[in-house]
Amino acid sequence: MYETAVAQESPPAGPRVWPVGSLLRAIADSLEARFNPVAVKGEISGFARAASGHCYFSLKDEQGQVRCAMFRRAAGLLDFVPRDGLLVEVRGRLGVYEPRGELQMVAESMRQAGQGNLFEQFLLLKGRLDAEGLFDAGRKRGLPLFPRAIGVVTSLGAAALHDVVTALQRRTPHIPVLIYPASVQGAQAPGELCHALRQANQRAEVDVLLLVRGGGALEDLWAFNDEQLARLIVAAPMPVVSGVGHETDFTIADFCADLRAPTPTAAAEMCAQPQSAWQGILALARDRMQDGVQRQLQAHQQRLDRAASSVSRPSHPVTRQRARLAAQAQRLRYALRSGVQQQKTTLHSFSLALPRALAAALQRHERQLERAQLRLAPLDPHLVLQRGYAWLADLQGRAVTRASSTEPGQALRATLADGEVDLTVSAPRLI
Repeated sequence: MYETAVAQESPPAGPRVWPVGSLLRAIADSLEARFNPVAVKGEISGFARAASGHCYFSLKDEQGQVRCAMFRRAAGLLDFVPRDGLLVEVRGRLGVYEPRGELQMVAESMRQAGQGNLFEQFLLLKGRLDAEGLFDAGRKRGLPLFPRAIGVVTSLGAAALHDVVTALQRRTPHIPVLIYPASVQGAQAPGELCHALRQANQRAEVDVLLLVRGGGALEDLWAFNDEQLARLIVAAPMPVVSGVGHETDFTIADFCADLRAPTPTAAAEMCAQPQSAWQGILALARDRMQDGVQRQLQAHQQRLDRAASSVSRPSHPVTRQRARLAAQAQRLRYALRSGVQQQKTTLHSFSLALPRALAAALQRHERQLERAQLRLAPLDPHLVLQRGYAWLADLQGRAVTRASSTEPGQALRATLADGEVDLTVSAPRLI
């Protein structure tokens, strides 16, 4: 009996089959051994700070990007605020984030290395447009209180469109909303946004225009930093509200728009007052009008009641007139009695004051006469005559004061202190 030996064939040679977790750990070990610690220079993109205090972002340049995480302890040591577009140098350790199988760098420190290319372009364009006056607050317009229609420029597939339409339907379902579709990200986005804005400007079918999209990194929002788009926003015939990104995101469109909203939903709420608010105002106006009408009706009803009472009882007006006349007569009698009594009191006061006033006046005049006598006594001519002087006068009683006025044989009369003497001029002698 022959036995046949069967040779067992060996399995063909090939690559090792790794479990996923083992492969990721092996890659992490290789990165640790070859690269760590590592320093990387690049622009920040998609920076976000979680509620826990941890920060997540990407570092990128023209050739690629790497995801980074900076935990709260390291983030708390930063002496500046990281933002998209900032050029930084990050030191840390490369590893693999196993739940997603992604290359990740855990940043342990970060320092600024410059502004970054995109951010520098943003600042240059912003400065130039600002110098031209495109950002001036004086040229910006207020939003219409009652817009007839609201326009929205955004992508048809964007979540921002859903948020805006939902907010408008909730607040003002009676106002029509017109969509001007355009890409909001990518190389074709600036041209499509400009085309949509031109359509809205030419049609002039809306009273306010919303330019919206959701948040993103600096490069995701770059279409809204287009210079031509900025000039179209300024030239728009209607107010433009910019709701691009989140509250911390800023684009050139935000500075050119008439109003900047922190989110797309906020942009919709700014230009559409809730219907309930207007209904409340109308209800208040209706209540005030009803109250006013009711008060007027009540006042007219009271006047009618008084008129009806007067017509049905004609004696009432006569009685009221008699009462008024009696009151007037009583007031007149009182006024007369009061006037007479007042006159009597006045006369009695005068009768008491008159003797005192007359006596005082008489005494005053007597004193005046005594003072006059005292002043006149020194001027009495008899006192002069008693000193040996005489007063000459002609027969007609005219005083003779000059010898040249006399003539020989002229009769004169001299008055002395105790009588008169008749004289005859023999011959006047002049001194």
